[in-house]
Amino acid sequence: MLQVSERAHYGLRAMTELAKAYGDGPLTLNKIAEVEHMPAGYLEQLAMPLRRAGLIEGRRGAHGGYQLARDPASVTIGSIMRALEGPVAPVECLTEQYVVGTCEREIGCASQGFWQRMKLVVDQAMDSVTLADLCAPGMNGAFIPLSQITQVSRSPSDDVCAPVGMGEQTI
Repeated sequence: MLQVSERAHYGLRAMTELAKAYGDGPLTLNKIAEVEHMPAGYLEQLAMPLRRAGLIEGRRGAHGGYQLARDPASVTIGSIMRALEGPVAPVECLTEQYVVGTCEREIGCASQGFWQRMKLVVDQAMDSVTLADLCAPGMNGAFIPLSQITQVSRSPSDDVCAPVGMGEQTI
């Protein structure tokens, strides 16, 4: 089933630690690894794509480490996920590399509208939350079991076969 990769999960946890320390100077990867209980070597692999995306910057020296390149309020979860994993594409025909005509079901595909809508909703959800939101008081509370999470509502006007942008999009 669809699940966030360990790479994206660890990356988001590391970025959250950097957001908490924003304005206080850089943090070493070892410090982040210690606080978040993850391997420092793995964090080293995540630093490069985050730097390339302009989300973090490194500082060398005795007081070196990594810090956010900009305010946590301007760093969306979507920007982090795309830096680490690339764009959201639940099916091959929605990838940036897809070549039109590759899929024999391209014309008249009954599920393409659903996948487009799913991509849109996931992108909107990730782009609507920032690191500052995650670090806000009350956001880092206790674990909530899946059974207690409010389900996504569905409007009777929702039509899976409708073009993207049709019907309510309730998250």
